[in-house]
Amino acid sequence: MSEDVEREAMEYDVVIVGAGPSGLGAAIRLKQLSPDLTVAVIEKGSEVGAHILSGAVIDPKGLTELIPNWKELGAPLETPVTKDTFQVLGPQGDLDLPMWAMPGFMNNHGNYIASLGNVCRWLAGQAEGLGVEIYPGMAASDLVFREDGSVKGVVAGVFGIDKDGNRGPDYQSGVELHAKYVFIGEGVRGSLAKVLKARFDLGKGKDPEKYGIGIKELWQIPGECFVPGLVAHTTGWPLDNKTGGGSFMYHFGDNYVALGYVVHLNYKNPWLSPFDEFQRWKHHPEVAKYLEGGKRIAYGARAISEGGLQSVPKLYFPGGVLLGDSAGLVNVPRIKGSHNAIKSGMLAAEAAYAAIQAGRSGDELAEYEQALSSSWVYKELKVVRNAKPMLSKFGTMLGGAVGMFDMWCTSLLGGFSFFGTLHHGKSDSESTGLAKDFKPIVYPKPDGVLSFDKLSSVFLSNTNHDENQPAHLRLKDPTVPIANNLPRYGEPARLYCPAGVYEVLYDDNGQNPRFQINFQNCVHCKTCDIKDPSQNIVWTTPQGGDGPNYPNM
Repeated sequence: MSEDVEREAMEYDVVIVGAGPSGLGAAIRLKQLSPDLTVAVIEKGSEVGAHILSGAVIDPKGLTELIPNWKELGAPLETPVTKDTFQVLGPQGDLDLPMWAMPGFMNNHGNYIASLGNVCRWLAGQAEGLGVEIYPGMAASDLVFREDGSVKGVVAGVFGIDKDGNRGPDYQSGVELHAKYVFIGEGVRGSLAKVLKARFDLGKGKDPEKYGIGIKELWQIPGECFVPGLVAHTTGWPLDNKTGGGSFMYHFGDNYVALGYVVHLNYKNPWLSPFDEFQRWKHHPEVAKYLEGGKRIAYGARAISEGGLQSVPKLYFPGGVLLGDSAGLVNVPRIKGSHNAIKSGMLAAEAAYAAIQAGRSGDELAEYEQALSSSWVYKELKVVRNAKPMLSKFGTMLGGAVGMFDMWCTSLLGGFSFFGTLHHGKSDSESTGLAKDFKPIVYPKPDGVLSFDKLSSVFLSNTNHDENQPAHLRLKDPTVPIANNLPRYGEPARLYCPAGVYEVLYDDNGQNPRFQINFQNCVHCKTCDIKDPSQNIVWTTPQGGDGPNYPNM
């Protein structure tokens, strides 16, 4: 929008973008420190939890520090882990790896299987009970800056721009939410975080950010197949040794099974489809035996931050900070980040509270980064810092074995590694190989019982976008998909997107290809923004309330 738009302004002590674990953790901690602080949380989903997708096996460490009596208050961490397995799959067989051979922190006993979306809904209730103002359905579409260049706030709640970019009859200019400090907790590859990282050069001296795509389904299965508290992970088939990734399967609640597949986005073969690898994986006998007679009830996907300590950017900028997944605080080998996210929110809240008490505003909260560097979050990420680079360098089998040895050493030697600190090389987009150097992959057709197509899957995500708005998936150059990506890479957007957003269409003679964007299908996973080899696709936020509406995910 143009700068001459007049908007109402609302003033707060702290404005938080994103009602995920980090943002809600920060909001609750601020109110615990001072009930008089004014705190607002804005969330682009139609409700809190609508855009939250995770496995999820939750380490309660962060939650316990935030709300020690969470059990008594009814937090929905309903199923304790009872059994932990890890398997290497072949096309038909499998090899069980003993959990005792792994470092102790890889053990999931003491953790809980739950819907992270429902946990966030519960956290939102706790926050509102303390006086936090939460505004769902309000997408933060732009930043507001002070004259000195510091972040003053965000623009939220812009509605009614039609598909041609004009103001429609229902146009609303939105509001500016101003604050002494702005916390960015948008999750992975957030649009505002991306702007801030570029504007303030927050990635200077850091490794490239690395990501995976996680695709998840929620099933309800017969009682005879249900193992309450089972946590099962696999690696290997159907991916080859050079392509990183693996699966998860968690049994919890009312005969629910959360299952999914993660593919590291530094894969080289442009013909690979993470969605179809996931569908193929479900046909392995060790997986299919649990799903027999079951029903798929939900679907979704999201990117996962995988860069670890080496890719964590500078966490503060003039006027605000980055939290949780916006800061890349996921522990990749553990496949966990919500506990780190909550802790990051708490530490940011404590830094902001002290600054506001001292009469400060709009400056740099360097003490937040210092506190995080002295916390168990940093120590946890330091221990596992080489796991991802080793997989990238040596492949799944050798890299996994050497990485396990390194994690044993770092956990026993206070973070010391005989390998030092390994680094990430190329970005995920730069890792994409040329189509001519790889054989196209022919995936089996879905059977409609265990495996499904993209469109029927997207239906289960409950995603919805008003069609009369500008596409939130924008091309820097509209000619690139057909002129460059198609001949060089086979236009991989049609394959790496798990929602059928991108298509290459031809005329009746099989000629004259054109690139089509079905933005209504988007589940907000951000993979296109990350993996596009030309870095030509820019993910921006659509109007508030649009996107998936995940139940129990």
